[in-house]
Amino acid sequence: MGYEIRAIDAQTVKELLEDDDAGRRPRVFVTEEEGAPLRCCLTRAGVGERIALLSYAPLRRWAAERGVDPGAYDEQGPIFVHAGDCPGAGSGWPEGHTSHRMLRVYAPDGHILRGRYLAADEDPDPALREVFEDPEAAVVHVRAIEFGCFHFEVRRM
Repeated sequence: MGYEIRAIDAQTVKELLEDDDAGRRPRVFVTEEEGAPLRCCLTRAGVGERIALLSYAPLRRWAAERGVDPGAYDEQGPIFVHAGDCPGAGSGWPEGHTSHRMLRVYAPDGHILRGRYLAADEDPDPALREVFEDPEAAVVHVRAIEFGCFHFEVRRM
């Protein structure tokens, strides 16, 4: 059983740069220090990069693709993306994502099934395979423990 790690795609970023998922214009700026976590390529911004801070509703967008209503599980939060061209993300678990994470597991109807804690430096492959052994697991959102921020999505292949 396979899975695919997905950054926010270029078309979605383009839409978000017009109006974000909260209906606001994003805050675009040039970084003065490195480290902002970019959700379009799953890397960190370097000094002097033009990036945007905006609101993103990952489950809302996933549910809309499937014609389901996430209901109360619909939420939005702040993310950083490139404000211009982006190389996109590679395949596999992104390099540098080695701290504690929460795997938030959703059902096909957009409702949450459970969470699965992923310890720092734990191999994510067995954890994701375990999650997707459940036929009801449709999508996983990888989130930070400390702030709950959305990092990226994992889909069953």
